[in-house]
This record gives sequence, structure tokens and C-alpha cells, in this order.
Amino acid sequence: MKLGLGKLPEHALLFASIEGKPLRPSKVSSDRGTLADRIEAPEITFHGLRHTHASQLINAGVDIVTISTRLGHAKPSVTLAIYAHMFTTDDSKAAAAINAALNVS
Repeated sequence: MKLGLGKLPEHALLFASIEGKPLRPSKVSSDRGTLADRIEAPEITFHGLRHTHASQLINAGVDIVTISTRLGHAKPSVTLAIYAHMFTTDDSKAAAAINAALNVS
């Protein structure tokens, strides 16, 4: 590993099948018990980690397409349906953008 051998590609999934495909969240959660027995970790489910990851990305202003891809959702609309409550309703950026486009001060 020190030589970089076995290094994962930049966009490799953390929880993946041997073929590199996404694992079903239920599969990872059911396997978690054996992992928790080997390391000291707080009691948290894979679903909880996944939701926290998505929430942090939304709070950081990452675009919905990127978040959807990272979560393995088929479409960004799926991600929006689940996480719509996380997006702020402040439209000041939209107002500023249209004002700039129309040269309104």
C-alpha cells in the first residue's frame, strides 16, 4: 500500500461488490454486526451514515446530480424526493442572479 499498489480509483465506491458495483444498503447493514465486533464504533446504521453523508453534501452546496450519483440513485429526482426538506427556501441567490442578468441594482 505504501507504494500505491492496490490503490482504489478516485471514484471507487466505499461499499462495493467484488465487481465494483454498489451494494444494496440492506446488505451492508446486515454485515455491519461483524464489523462492529472488530472495531470500536458508535452504534450507527449504514442508512444513518448514508443520510448523514447526503445531508453534509447538501449543506456544503454540492449539486443534486453529484449527490444523486454518489448515493447510487437512478435519477436526481429520487434524491430530491427524499432530501427536499434539507434545501433552504432562501431565494436570495436566485433574485441576485436575475437582477444581475437584467442589470437591476
